[in-house]
Amino acid sequence: MSESDPAEPADPAELTDEQWRERLTDEEYRILRESGTEARFSGKYVNHKADGIYRCAACNAVLFDAETKYESGCGWPAFYAAEDGAVTTALDTSHGMRRTEVKCASCDSHLGHVFDDGPQPTGKRFCINSVAMAFEETEE
Repeated sequence: MSESDPAEPADPAELTDEQWRERLTDEEYRILRESGTEARFSGKYVNHKADGIYRCAACNAVLFDAETKYESGCGWPAFYAAEDGAVTTALDTSHGMRRTEVKCASCDSHLGHVFDDGPQPTGKRFCINSVAMAFEETEE
């Protein structure tokens, strides 16, 4: 994500398509703004293990705590819970499937999908593109 331009709106949800294209890399734009996906097992956070938080790569909002990350075998970083109010969901019928899309609540960027086959305590499996996130390590 590039440095903020004073001419850009304070609310990332109000950025124009042109501003998003300037702010994001081509790959980030394809995934975050065009609902793309990265190849299975290719993302930098698939096997990532560290204490910290995962933020939206588009707007820097906190999305997931590393404590909720687990190995699901799906090929993308998986979490059993998002931070309160951090994501929204919508029906996705693309590619002939019925899935639940996950978006950043702050900037409406596509993050991935959520399924009802995850571990307790939530039973959720948030499969999130590594490109859609930035990791911030915290000290324990």
